[in-house]
Amino acid sequence: MQLFDFNGGVTPEYHKEASTQSPIAVSPAPSRNGLKNFLVIPLHQSIGGTPRPLVSAGDRVLKGQRIGAADGDMSSAVHASTSGQVVAVEMRRMPHPSGLSALCVVIEADGRDEWIARQPFDYHQHTAAETRDYLRDAGVVGLGGAVFPTHLKISPGKGGKLDTLIINGAECEPFITCDDLLMRERAEAIIQGVVILRDLLAAGRALIGIEDNKPQALAAMTAAVQAGGHQDMAVVAVPTRYPAGGAKQLIRVLTGIEVPHGKRSTDYGVQCFNVGTAYAIHEAINLGQPLISRIVTVAGNVAAPRNYAALIGTPLHTLLANSQPLPDTDRLIMGGPMMGITLPGDEVPVVKATNCILVGSPRLFPPPPPEMPCIRCGECAKACPADLQPFELYWFSRAKIFGKAQEYHLFDCIECGCCAYVCPSHIPLVDYYRFAKSEIWANESEKAAADQAREQYEFRQLREAREAQEKAARLAARTAAGRAAATNALAMAPVTAPAATSAAASAVTSAATPVTEPAQTPSPQAALIAAALERARAQQVQPANTTNLTPEQQAEIAAIEARRAQIRTQAHPHLPPDD
Repeated sequence: MQLFDFNGGVTPEYHKEASTQSPIAVSPAPSRNGLKNFLVIPLHQSIGGTPRPLVSAGDRVLKGQRIGAADGDMSSAVHASTSGQVVAVEMRRMPHPSGLSALCVVIEADGRDEWIARQPFDYHQHTAAETRDYLRDAGVVGLGGAVFPTHLKISPGKGGKLDTLIINGAECEPFITCDDLLMRERAEAIIQGVVILRDLLAAGRALIGIEDNKPQALAAMTAAVQAGGHQDMAVVAVPTRYPAGGAKQLIRVLTGIEVPHGKRSTDYGVQCFNVGTAYAIHEAINLGQPLISRIVTVAGNVAAPRNYAALIGTPLHTLLANSQPLPDTDRLIMGGPMMGITLPGDEVPVVKATNCILVGSPRLFPPPPPEMPCIRCGECAKACPADLQPFELYWFSRAKIFGKAQEYHLFDCIECGCCAYVCPSHIPLVDYYRFAKSEIWANESEKAAADQAREQYEFRQLREAREAQEKAARLAARTAAGRAAATNALAMAPVTAPAATSAAASAVTSAATPVTEPAQTPSPQAALIAAALERARAQQVQPANTTNLTPEQQAEIAAIEARRAQIRTQAHPHLPPDD
């Protein structure tokens, strides 16, 4: 098979041998210093919204039970990793260099490990949308590091078909061997997951790319493909070079397709999944088991490097206990030395993105030399696998000219660290890029909030103006109706006898003398006043208790009035007496 090349890349020391000497072990139950067994399961473990908690303190849960519901389609569910009792739903520190907290479900394991009722999901009998919903509710996300919800990637793209399905088994980062051991020991299950992905995407072929420094994984996967008789699948050994495991880089190597900025690989008939994701899909579809565990490499400054099948939510100190960190350990890194992040402590839990816990020390990772000025040697540009100009991005990021940094395609940077690895001035270039990205995201967030506030203010002004117009229209309508009613009342009012005599006299006089002035008609204001007086007279009510009085009642009223007059005279002697 013809392979292609991608620009840049480096070849660091891989340090993979130590953690591949032993098979995958089951992580011990969470405990520390005789304390109870607790799992701390963060609700937010994927790109997208934070799942809504479905349990509260005091609830008993079973292994595999859903404890966090996906927040919309751009999210993924979370499940209990073992059976036990929920002791709290509270904020706990996350495996992130910031040390910030997030909402977590804390479960006290009961040791029974009781599963929910499990049954396979026959995707052949369901629509593609129903299968995607099932994978979303099963919590399946990308296990290559991005933790992108898998159900969102199961889309054939243009034309309803996919030319090539790529399964990523390159695992190019130093120290990390979780995918290597997974392919060695569970190749058949991975291939079953690949078959499911191929069917769901209607892919014409499936290519499984594995770096050639993993001969045992290559052999195991090849044997599994041949045993299944899959003629449309091929296991391909790709050259060992970091970062060949990047999605765009692996697509380039296997197909020759370069996915440009702003485009998706499905636009070109290609989709890429990690081998761990394929295995999780097999467990969810064929076994009915949600994603509650993953393989984690423990390596670096430890006495016994190894890979563990760890439950999601296991505290790191529990996971590290059997590997025995050495006394000079000074840091914990989640991931590898090129793209990993420094953790705030060993109490944070294993999450779906945890592929490796790298134990560091001054001997293994000595302090970096002091940063020196950029000499514009261009080595970073030669090593960049994304074909960027890292030195330009560095200058604009450092000067906080973020607009120019975006013009140089800052967000195409995959933060692989190749530029910083080869920099002779020891500049932490990736840190500058991360800073620039975070500032741009913050500015965009503030702008979006300001735009929303402006839209709300303008909408309120429009609403108030509309309400004022409607109020004025209602008032005008009432006024017009009142005037019309007054005019009608005045026109229909009966003429009294004196008025008729006067009208007759006026008619006689007008007939005897010539008319000098036109007759004046009553003004609308006078008509309104007359109508108002008429309504007031009509509304007057005669008290019902002042008529048909007995002589005794009349005498009593007269006595009361006399006393009232006497009191008034005493209180106000200067006033004239009442008539």
